[in-house]
Amino acid sequence: MRPEDLQLLTTPGTVAVSGDLVLVSITKPDLEKNTYRGGLHRVFPDGTTTPWTHGDRDNAQRISPDGRFVAFLRVSGKSKPQLYVVPVDGGEPRPLTDLPLGAGAPVWSPDSSRIAFVARVPEEGRYGTTDDGPEAEAPRRITRLDYRVDDVGFRLDRRPRLHVVTLDGEVSEVTDGSFEAADPAWIDDSTLVFAAPRDLGAVETLNADLYTVPVTGGTPSLLVRTAGDASMPFVAESSLFWLGTEFSGIDAVARNHGLWKASLDGSGVVRLTDVETVDVERLSGQPVADATGVLLVVRNRGALELRRIPFDGGPGEVLAGTEAAVRSFATDGSTVVVVVSTPDDIGQVEIVGTGVRTAFPSVDARRVVELNGSASDGYPVHGWLVLPDGDGPHPVVMAVHGGPFMYHSWGFFDEAQVYATAGYAVVLPNPRGSAGYGQAHGQAVIGKFGSVDVDDVLSLLDVALAREDVDSERVGVMGGSYGGFMTSWLSAHHGERFRAAWSERAVNAWDSFGGSSDIGYFFADAYCGPDPEAQRAMSPLTYAEKINIPFAVVHSEHDWRCPLEQAQRMFVALKRRGVETEMLIFPGEGHELTRTGQPRHRRQRFDAVLEWWGRYLKA
Repeated sequence: MRPEDLQLLTTPGTVAVSGDLVLVSITKPDLEKNTYRGGLHRVFPDGTTTPWTHGDRDNAQRISPDGRFVAFLRVSGKSKPQLYVVPVDGGEPRPLTDLPLGAGAPVWSPDSSRIAFVARVPEEGRYGTTDDGPEAEAPRRITRLDYRVDDVGFRLDRRPRLHVVTLDGEVSEVTDGSFEAADPAWIDDSTLVFAAPRDLGAVETLNADLYTVPVTGGTPSLLVRTAGDASMPFVAESSLFWLGTEFSGIDAVARNHGLWKASLDGSGVVRLTDVETVDVERLSGQPVADATGVLLVVRNRGALELRRIPFDGGPGEVLAGTEAAVRSFATDGSTVVVVVSTPDDIGQVEIVGTGVRTAFPSVDARRVVELNGSASDGYPVHGWLVLPDGDGPHPVVMAVHGGPFMYHSWGFFDEAQVYATAGYAVVLPNPRGSAGYGQAHGQAVIGKFGSVDVDDVLSLLDVALAREDVDSERVGVMGGSYGGFMTSWLSAHHGERFRAAWSERAVNAWDSFGGSSDIGYFFADAYCGPDPEAQRAMSPLTYAEKINIPFAVVHSEHDWRCPLEQAQRMFVALKRRGVETEMLIFPGEGHELTRTGQPRHRRQRFDAVLEWWGRYLKA
């Protein structure tokens, strides 16, 4: 895959099924128009497909319980997503909403007459509600720490509210915006259950509980006070299920999400999955129930496995995703449909158990090899090596993932494929701190950044460098977010092992991160502890005087997760010392540039990465 091949990536997203109707959303970057395009496609039993809608961007499709309608989100041009509905047997999609900040994913009522959704509602005078423009808005009075979030912006003046819309387009607000509401589900045709901050967000909190509210509106009632937090509730088998973690205070980091269950009155709360070994991936979609259990995706050693968890609990049966990544799924009766990504394919639609798979246009992929080894303390290390064509020996780039409670997976990774196509062997480690290897593995770096995680990534790098087809003398290191932190740290403490570094959207200094990041007010203390000296000892900027290798500082202008000042402080520290360094700043982008940023910026970033490594790693 070359940088310009970004526009060839046809990515299947959400999927829905009802009877023989299988719908998948498709997204494709458009470099010329600098946007993303795609509609809904129908997948037939023989694996063939045909376009089913023709909007600029259609996704989040949901088929009504009676099988008569499909509701979905449509983005037209640069507008906000709005809810549309279309009959299953054909016709022109009709808009149901026209909200200033757009609508969230649809949730059908049991009787198929209404749709619940979440939408942010702006305060009067803000976010386009007047013609004066944002510069003329009144000043914001900030009294809370949780006042903004990356890729959204300021949040307290546009809290998400529950809404209900009829098929005639009559929209009603169910909650009043005094708190943030999320993840609505129907208990019955007259009652909604949803997740909200504890005590409805009276003060800053990381805890979330489950509440009910009449569909006609009114005062919410607490249904379940959780052991930590809750998300994605749903009703099945006359019981309430949800995903959640267990923690108190700010100790919410590196916690495995599990499946929970209670009676519909909120009593009898029980966790159905093991806290240590089962970690549910929420990004793959809402859990759903079939006749014998709950379907959800579990993170397991880089695999994203679709499992069926029995209604009374357990590890569950793996239905799909062995040495692969299930990106989304849906079920109807005995039919289970998944979107599966593999190391050499960005995504296929698979009808589980039938052998039917639908592939979409993709790119030529380079070979991926699994790596296993041991750290210096005997702890097992695991990851992958993406190899270029040819015999080598190839120059090496080690790419550390973000998080840290995230992972490299068995799914297609466009970045690694671009670098491998350009001739670099790419090492992808999942060190201690990563997700999918047990909760203890994820929590192993709390209070210990720069210790066992460093041991793990260097040990896996050594496994790769022992191969004859890689060049141990030409090695670079790169990463974003926590991976950027690790790049900065490794450059300072193990710079002799690398010829150059590419540190992207990094955390470099915990002291300023605590006050500048959207999550800084709790994240720094949760991972490093509250002692300023301990935070300083775990900050790469503290050791900037030890960095002597060529060092690229890369950041997005509007990154509120790891703010731009983190890049600026490192750049100035290195530049003053005369280190060969440069800073690359992407205008208008947030923390998610490499995944969902403007297509042109993603292409330009790829070009810049390859130019950098061409300078320092090519023979």
